Amino acid sequence: MSPAEERETPSEGAVREQLREDAGPRASSAPAAGRGAGAPSKEQDARGGGVEEEGGDEGGFVDAPAGSAEDEANPGAVESPPGEDGAEGAVTEAGGSDPSVEEADPLSEAERRRDEYLSLAQRTQADFDNYRRRAAREAAAASTRAKAGLVRELLPALDNLERALAAAGDIDDGFARGVQMVHAEIVGALERNGVAAFEPSGEVFDPNLHEALSTRPADGTDPGVVVDVVEKGYRLEETVLRPARVIVSA
Repeated sequence: MSPAEERETPSEGAVREQLREDAGPRASSAPAAGRGAGAPSKEQDARGGGVEEEGGDEGGFVDAPAGSAEDEANPGAVESPPGEDGAEGAVTEAGGSDPSVEEADPLSEAERRRDEYLSLAQRTQADFDNYRRRAAREAAAASTRAKAGLVRELLPALDNLERALAAAGDIDDGFARGVQMVHAEIVGALERNGVAAFEPSGEVFDPNLHEALSTRPADGTDPGVVVDVVEKGYRLEETVLRPARVIVSA
């Protein structure tokens, strides 16, 4: 028998039973679920006992069953929160971060792109400057070739005008003056465009500037010297349009 049952007497149990019967329908109409978790059942009232367990003198609390030794936490052990296991893979055993997951620095990336664009702009500017200079040289060369072609076409007519003036001599009439004026205008136009005539009489023969038509002995003259000029030579700046046709001393 429990200590609670020892404290109660049979008379007290009978009194409680009588009070329950006097309650009548009012007690029976209460739903079974209305009883609290700690309400005593009829069997417990019939025994005259309470709901206290052994050791109820301590307020009705019972000791929790002892678990296994594996459930006990080890001293110093800390449970890691979920999701941290994957983060540990980002750190290598040596203590450094994994290069594959290391994020690039936005400032370094911006500086790298700036240097690339600056280098590209400099190369483009240098290429454009080279192209501009090359185009200017080509345009100048094309202009020189065009002038040279035109002057070569005019030189025979200029030679004929000079022969006509030489044949006229000292004749002073309107026709001779007209031919002289045409000759002067053509020569002036050629000079304004950089065309100049040269007569190498008395100079040493130069195959780059002179064209030897024949040779003849000349007293008091060394061999290889131009003694007579048949046709004058013409040059456009540094380009020889027509070499002078000369006779060289033998």
